[in-house]
Amino acid sequence: MISAIEVGRTLLVEAADPRLIDEELNAAVEQARQHAMEEGTSGILVTRLGHTTFTVAVSADVPFGQTHERQGPSVSASSARP
Repeated sequence: MISAIEVGRTLLVEAADPRLIDEELNAAVEQARQHAMEEGTSGILVTRLGHTTFTVAVSADVPFGQTHERQGPSVSASSARP
């Protein structure tokens, strides 16, 4: 499920079934990418908050045209998906 935290800029992606994560993340990244292209100054930041929970955000911390990934504070490196 994709929920807007800040319409067009920050999306929350949650899936009860881990097999759906890639599909949901791709859809959320595409939504954010469309907004980033309109803005023309920011990239996309994907943050993993848990095993099946992520945020996808248009971020000024990421160069335009790029997508970066990071682990959120609640996910340890040992539990991260490769």
